[in-house]
Amino acid sequence: QVQLVESGGGLVQAGDSLRLSCAASLRTFSNYAMGWFRQAPGKEREFVATIGRRAVHTAYADSLKGRITIPRENAKNTVYLQMNSLRPEDTAVYYCAAYSAGLPTTRLYDYGHWGQGTQVTVSS
Repeated sequence: QVQLVESGGGLVQAGDSLRLSCAASLRTFSNYAMGWFRQAPGKEREFVATIGRRAVHTAYADSLKGRITIPRENAKNTVYLQMNSLRPEDTAVYYCAAYSAGLPTTRLYDYGHWGQGTQVTVSS
């Protein structure tokens, strides 16, 4: 059974940094593209970042470019989301997802495996 487990969320102040982690129980993790999405209260789930299986190609939401990166460590079956200069509008549940085709994608419906999410709250 595939499991994606996010960690690293919490309550921070505006301007702080956070690094979220996603540990995947995928046997062939290195074949999967990975993505991060977020969902704020009352809003739809939205794309945050994606990285291809070889970590060569990445894509970021325009609203977050310059403040986030999405590194991955295939040897540890883990993908991260490094977020800097956090703002109150970044408050959301952040979800990790895996896409078996291996190519980075911003499309939510491409991802076949999802984690349970981790809450990030940014106070002003």
